[in-house]
Amino acid sequence: MIIDAIYNSIRKGKTQEKTSLTKEEKKAEAHYRSVVKSISWRMVGTFDTIFISWFITGEVKTALTIGSIEVVTKMVLYYFHERTWNKINWGLK
Repeated sequence: MIIDAIYNSIRKGKTQEKTSLTKEEKKAEAHYRSVVKSISWRMVGTFDTIFISWFITGEVKTALTIGSIEVVTKMVLYYFHERTWNKINWGLK
């Protein structure tokens, strides 16, 4: 959100005649953005998985093993999930 506000204010300064993004510009998301979002979300999710695994098993090694496997698989799944949702118009204005 903050990055979007900064980007939009920079963009307004460069093109005074165009003050808002078009529908297509709002909808489009670059692949690198999806990758960065998937990495940051996986960090949060993996710490959660490791903590829950440790709480349930009582073994740090087992929790770390589960977390290390889970981080890779869920990152890949999230990326494709995001790219699929970018193709769906439902809920966009």
